Amino acid sequence: QVQLVESGGGLVQPRGSLRLSCVASGSIFSINTMGWYRQAPGKERELVATISGAGGSTHYADSVKGRFTISRDYQTMYLQMNSLKPEDTAVYYCNGISIHTGYVYWGQGTQVTVSS
Repeated sequence: QVQLVESGGGLVQPRGSLRLSCVASGSIFSINTMGWYRQAPGKERELVATISGAGGSTHYADSVKGRFTISRDYQTMYLQMNSLKPEDTAVYYCNGISIHTGYVYWGQGTQVTVSS
């Protein structure tokens, strides 16, 4: 079992920055690829960024390229968000994929609101 807990969300003005964290506990050695997703009101959950198990390979949605940076260490995954826009407002979720079973673990989400 793996537990994922996000933090770092909040209210920020346009063009501001936030850093989200996702702390993994439990059988974290079983987690390979991790990622950040977001869901805005009335919209489907969408991919933001993913990072490989060793952290050497990253992928970003076109909408966040050049503004967001995903990174990870042994226990924690981060999402540095710069130049935030109102359309970035959403609940942000982290996930991790089991290398053994392919099961996808999800955190509970953290709200990010970009507004003046």
